[in-house]
Amino acid sequence: MFGRSRKVYFDPYRRRRTRRLPRWLLLLGGGVVAGAAAVVAVQQRLLPPRLSAAESAQLRSTFEQADGQRRQLADEVATLRQQLEAALAERRELGAQLGATRAEHTRLRDDLAAVIDALPADPRGGEVEIRAAQFSAEGGKLGYELVLSRAGGASRPVPGVLRLVVAGDAGRGEAPTVTLEPIALTLGRQQVLRGSLPLPEGFRPRQATVRVLDRDGGKVLGMRVLRVP
Repeated sequence: MFGRSRKVYFDPYRRRRTRRLPRWLLLLGGGVVAGAAAVVAVQQRLLPPRLSAAESAQLRSTFEQADGQRRQLADEVATLRQQLEAALAERRELGAQLGATRAEHTRLRDDLAAVIDALPADPRGGEVEIRAAQFSAEGGKLGYELVLSRAGGASRPVPGVLRLVVAGDAGRGEAPTVTLEPIALTLGRQQVLRGSLPLPEGFRPRQATVRVLDRDGGKVLGMRVLRVP
C-alpha cells in the first residue's frame, strides 16, 4: 500500500551528520552582541562614570544636607511671612488710630477756635489781637498764658516776635521796668502761648505790656497792657 520499504542497516562506524545553526540565527546573535558592545561603549564614552559605594554615600549625605537646608529656609520664609502679615496688620491698626487722632485733633482745634471767637475782642485792635492773658510770678519767673488771634481771620502762618515789658517793684522804693527776652513764634489764625521767663532777683512784677511784632525791633502788630496779680 505504501510502496516498498527499504531495509536500514546499522553501521556502528558510520559518522553522524552534524546539524548547523541557521544563518539568520547567527546574524541575530551577532547583532545582539554588537549592540550590547555599542551600548557599553557609549555608556563609557558619553555617560558619566558610575559612582562607587563611598561616592554614592557621600552624594546621598550631601543631598540630605541640602534638603535639610531647604526645609529650614522654607520654615524661615513661613516665619517671615507671618511677621510681615503681623506688621501689616499693626500698620493698618496704627493707620486707623492715626485717622482717629487726626479727627480728634481737628475737633479740638475747632472747639478751641469757637472758644477763642467767644472771647472779648482786644480793645486796642490791631493786626494781631491779644484776646486774653494770664500771668503768675513764682520762683523768680514770670509765667504767662496768652491767646492771640489775627484780624480778618487770616490763616496763612507768618513769623513774629513776642515781647514782654514788665513794670514792678524791686524794693527800696524802686519801680523799674524790665524788658524780658524776645520769644519767636509763628502766627496762624489763632495762637495759644504758654511759658515762663526769668525775672531779676527780688523783682515783683505788677504790670505787663504785651507786644507782638513782625520781627525783633520791627513793626508792632498788636499790643495790650495787663495787670500781673
